[in-house]
Amino acid sequence: MGGNHTSVTEFLLVGFPLSLRMQVLLFGLFSVFYAFTLLGNGVILGLISLDSKLHTPMYFFLSQLATVDIAYACNTVPQMLVNLLSPAQPISFAGCMTQTFLFLTFALTECILLMVMSYDRYVAICLPLRYSTIMSWRLCITLAVASWTVGLLLSILSLVLLLPLPFCGPQKVNHFFCEILAVLKLACADTYLNKIVVLAGSVSVLVGPLSAIVVSYGHILQTTLKIQSAEGRQKAFSTCSSHLCVVGLFYGTAIIMYVRPHHGDPQKQNKYLLLFHSLFNPMLNPLIYSLRNREVSAALRRRLGKGRPL
Repeated sequence: MGGNHTSVTEFLLVGFPLSLRMQVLLFGLFSVFYAFTLLGNGVILGLISLDSKLHTPMYFFLSQLATVDIAYACNTVPQMLVNLLSPAQPISFAGCMTQTFLFLTFALTECILLMVMSYDRYVAICLPLRYSTIMSWRLCITLAVASWTVGLLLSILSLVLLLPLPFCGPQKVNHFFCEILAVLKLACADTYLNKIVVLAGSVSVLVGPLSAIVVSYGHILQTTLKIQSAEGRQKAFSTCSSHLCVVGLFYGTAIIMYVRPHHGDPQKQNKYLLLFHSLFNPMLNPLIYSLRNREVSAALRRRLGKGRPL
């Protein structure tokens, strides 16, 4: 049976079947969104690096999130923009596998990072007197490295199971990038084990961390409601609301794509959800943090103030 399989050296990314006018319109719009993603997350990274008042565990983890968002967008959006102008663009087999691996790595890493950030907020609000002791720089670096390591190892596992599969056509990936489930549909072999690993990995890094985040914020809410002063409660809520917005956006779309039962055409649904996930989430994250976080806004004003001529 294996002798009937032809070796696939490239895939064709179908992208979005739209009219030429709509493709050009979306190319311009998505290019602006992509530029804002790079600019917004770049500004966050620059502020955290330059402003000593932001050299705290919370903003260290925020800098890690901004790094992931930049890498996440850079891995998928440029290919999508090319496809809008020239549909059904070919991508080499090696390039496709690399894109799949990087997408999984960045997405899984962000799942763990968001959980780590919720733990940081839990310690800051529920255990304020022990915060500096618990959230030492050694622990912060360990948690950041662990987040990247978990994402990397789970991605390697998926790639190791994906690479040996035979691909004999059709070569068209019904997506705007090499998303793992879309690629698995093209394999000329049983992909049951691959899909089980994807589902198990999704459950472990989505449902598990999300449950931990819910528990953390349950304790945070209890502690916040016990604060006597309205100003203290407001500060606690404003500190956590930004993170909760990001958690809701990221986990909401990810769980719909990989964990919930699918109805209708799941591949088409996932394509548009991943468009939101890859383009809008990384763009919205810095906006949410800068608009709803006083310290980030103050740091930006300080930087802009220093740049004004006397």
